[in-house]
Amino acid sequence: MKAEDYNRIYYRLRTPKDIDILAREAGLDRELLLVLYTQRTVRDATRRYYIVKKDAKRHVKAWRGGKSFLRIAQELNFPPILLAMLLCLEMRMPRKQFWKNVREPKQIRDGRLRREFAEIAEADLIYSPKGAQIQTERGEWGERKLQQWLERHRIEYRTEDDLRGLYPKTPDCLLAKPLTINATTVHWIESKASFGDEVEIRKNLRRQLKPYTELFGQGAVVYWFGFLEGVEEPEGVKVVDGSWLEHARIGH
Repeated sequence: MKAEDYNRIYYRLRTPKDIDILAREAGLDRELLLVLYTQRTVRDATRRYYIVKKDAKRHVKAWRGGKSFLRIAQELNFPPILLAMLLCLEMRMPRKQFWKNVREPKQIRDGRLRREFAEIAEADLIYSPKGAQIQTERGEWGERKLQQWLERHRIEYRTEDDLRGLYPKTPDCLLAKPLTINATTVHWIESKASFGDEVEIRKNLRRQLKPYTELFGQGAVVYWFGFLEGVEEPEGVKVVDGSWLEHARIGH
């Protein structure tokens, strides 16, 4: 994706409603927009977490005055479940109890809390059980796509489960022997059901990709929802999208 297109989309994704608006107006894939919205929201929430936490007492006062968790979260443009967690912790609700309430709002005795926990669980596309499940399923979908491609081309590989306990870090697919794909030699392939912009690639490099190159040599990371055109590739890592595999020229 070109930088100007990416910036135009990314900075318009401020609320969940923007996903459907952009999908309708620009004809963009809704799942791609949800991925970009998720990445932007998580980064923004991480950056502003302690700023919001610092004002928790003031927000608790507003809640006790009748404003709902969701209304306060919307005014702050902050994930509803994270906002509710900060306020509940300020009100001395144990963290374990808070997450039980998120998972099982119908079990809450207090009528207001029961309504509000159900409300934030429905509204939060990222930190809710539903949001976490969507992200888990998306990751599993990407790994299945990669494994199906390898099997279709009769390429031997081992998965994370196969390698568990053998190495400190393991890629999604470690190839049985080096493979040349589109003139690039790779020893492993990692699946990412996300969009590869500079922030995402830098995060993945630190946590996973660099250790893979140190352990196994050069590899590739597949960003199934695309990557930013012109992004700098980390040393030893080929950054690709699904089309790279679809049009693959394979040599052993």
